[in-house]
Amino acid sequence: MRAAVQVRDLRKSYGTREVLRGLDFQVEKGEIFALLGVNGAGKTTALECLEGLRRYDSGQVHIQGRTGIQLQSASLPAAIRPLEAVEWMARWKKTRLDPAVWEALDLAPLSNRMYGELSTGQKRRLHLALALLGDPEILFLDEPSAGLDVEARAALHGQIRRLRDRGKTILLASHDMAEVESLCDRLGILREGRVAFQGRASDLAEKVGGRCTIRVRTEQGEEVRETEDVGRTLLEMLEAYRREGRTVLDLKVDRGTLEQQFLAMAGKEVV
Repeated sequence: MRAAVQVRDLRKSYGTREVLRGLDFQVEKGEIFALLGVNGAGKTTALECLEGLRRYDSGQVHIQGRTGIQLQSASLPAAIRPLEAVEWMARWKKTRLDPAVWEALDLAPLSNRMYGELSTGQKRRLHLALALLGDPEILFLDEPSAGLDVEARAALHGQIRRLRDRGKTILLASHDMAEVESLCDRLGILREGRVAFQGRASDLAEKVGGRCTIRVRTEQGEEVRETEDVGRTLLEMLEAYRREGRTVLDLKVDRGTLEQQFLAMAGKEVV
């Protein structure tokens, strides 16, 4: 695959606080890639540097294609109508919105309502329509489903997948591991201003170490052990119970959630 976005040794400080400390990653053409990290990890700063909205101190950013940007929030006046907002932005960008996009985002019923009256999900759909003006090849999405209910979130995810299927490259920032796991082809986890992991979500457990919890319940109570070698630990426990004459009533192996693995990689305590 050809890289649509390449970032090399990207650095950004606010005064004495270094937020980005040599960021390196790339996004391949036609994939959904997530920048993932706990709050304050630098996701939004990184995205704004790539978008050209914030000047970075040093490093290299190469972007191959037209871009569209969906911010966490848009500074639209409460009294503007969605159709007016799109028409105004289209004139400024010297382009027009594809009617098929307006239809796909189900914005027609909202055309003449006031922006201030729209729900969070409706505003997100409008922001995505604005980002799609000019038919960009690369989309930057900052926390695209923040504040959405389950139904609106699923609908937005469906729209993002359809954009990917049309050949768009999508780079999004998120702190939601469940969103990233269901939506993205690959991800990069930010830790202390650098990318600590880059790859598929399915590769994350192997990188972290795949630590498991074994719970065994006997008539004497429950015993819990953590291990990276399930087979050996389980055999040792069962052999000990046999020697002691204890009967196993229940047994469970918990391999941990992807969110736990993310927190371990992001440098936070796993709970």
